Amino acid sequence: QVQLVESGGGLVQPGGSLRLSCAASRIIFSFNALGWYRQAPGRQRELVARLTSGGGIDYVDSVKGRFTISRDNAKNTVYLQMNSLKPEDTAVYYCNGKIKWVGRPYEDDYWGQGTQVTVSS
Repeated sequence: QVQLVESGGGLVQPGGSLRLSCAASRIIFSFNALGWYRQAPGRQRELVARLTSGGGIDYVDSVKGRFTISRDNAKNTVYLQMNSLKPEDTAVYYCNGKIKWVGRPYEDDYWGQGTQVTVSS
């Protein structure tokens, strides 16, 4: 069973910083992709940042230069460092992992429970 557990959300003022953590129940090296999505009220869930098994890193344009995704393989944890936060960043942030298991024709999708990030003065 694969589980992802987020932590680190909270209330922060505009311009502040926050670091989200996502702890996986298995070695994160096994994930084909591991990243963060967010969903704001009235908005669709969007990809924020993603690490791929090939070493690629993707960011949504709105967070480029402000957010940094990283991982610690020894701790089976992926992080999202969020700097220069804006009110528009307010959302529930979800950790996501994708695994292409041998013998399956598609990637399985795994989600954390979500952590609330609120940016407000």
